[in-house]
This record gives sequence, C-alpha cells and structure tokens, in this order.
Amino acid sequence: MNTAEVAQKLVAHCKAHTEAQGLEELYADDAISIEAMDGPSGSAVSEGIEAIKGKHAWWEENFEVHGGEVDGPYVNGDSFTVIFGIDATEKASGQRTQMREVALYDVADGKIVRESFFMAPMPE
Repeated sequence: MNTAEVAQKLVAHCKAHTEAQGLEELYADDAISIEAMDGPSGSAVSEGIEAIKGKHAWWEENFEVHGGEVDGPYVNGDSFTVIFGIDATEKASGQRTQMREVALYDVADGKIVRESFFMAPMPE
C-alpha cells in the first residue's frame, strides 16, 4: 500500500472503532508511538507493536469515550496527519474532558513505522 492508502485505511478504522484491527493490519512490528505526555509506563514513548497495543488497552480500561471526531487524513509524501477530537471521562476520577490532538504518522514499506501526537498546551 502507498501512504495515501494506509492513511485512508487508518482513518476508516478510527471512524469504525476498529482500531485494534488497524494496529494489526497497518503497523510495522517495530513501530514507535510518541505521546504528547508520559503514559501509563511513565514514558511518552512506546516501542514496538505490543507496547502500542498495551497503550490502547490502557486507554480503553481507564477512559469512557462519549464521542469524538476524526478529521483527515492529510497526506504529504511518506507522512500523513489526522486531527482527533475526543470527549472522554476518566473512570477513576469521573473527570470529563474534551481534547483535540494532531497525530503525525510516518509510513515505510506500506506500514506505519512512527506516530507522534501533538496537543495544545493545557492552561495553568
């Protein structure tokens, strides 16, 4: 698959809530994920498909998603971006949050090899 095809398939999985299938189909085994802030492992970086799957599982266990939007993809060469809007409640605290993030994906040999997430700074 070329970058545009990978991008379109990823967005389709996100809209259909079949992200786990997208991880299996579209990500390289040694893919890297970089979040805007530290995750459950204490690091913003998840290395390898199993670590990325673990990050997704942690999110599903700890947040109830009420809705969201997926805007994109926007393709440029071997990269593409997607803008996500998320309305979710942290299960432990009951705190509901609306957030937006931009995700940048790099593709090589028809697979996502790196994803980086960008968020607007939180008010202090």
